Amino acid sequence: MEVIERRKKLREHVIKEASNWVSKLPFKVTAILVGSYARGDFNLWSDVDVLLVSESFTGGPVERLKLLDVPSGFQVIPLTLKEFKRLLTKGDHLAIEAIEFGVVLRDDLKLVQQIQQVKTN
Repeated sequence: MEVIERRKKLREHVIKEASNWVSKLPFKVTAILVGSYARGDFNLWSDVDVLLVSESFTGGPVERLKLLDVPSGFQVIPLTLKEFKRLLTKGDHLAIEAIEFGVVLRDDLKLVQQIQQVKTN
């Protein structure tokens, strides 16, 4: 039980760190924790995968990442709303995982709410 409790606390700590970081972003964004920390199957070598969806992004992914002060150990995937919706329409693994297993850290765009409404209709 100790191991399970430690892992649970570590996951909660990572979610809190990620939430704190995205709360400081100075633009409207939907931020979703994806990957092993979202699913709970992380290990010592896992990074913290955060999907950022924002209409504020311009240029390509590299230019977008240069504008973000990404914490050590974080892997950030910056997408525009149009790019995310295109991935979702195509059934892309990342987009599906974000919706099914992702931990919503911030949702200024009300993206998760929109998707949930579509799923229930």
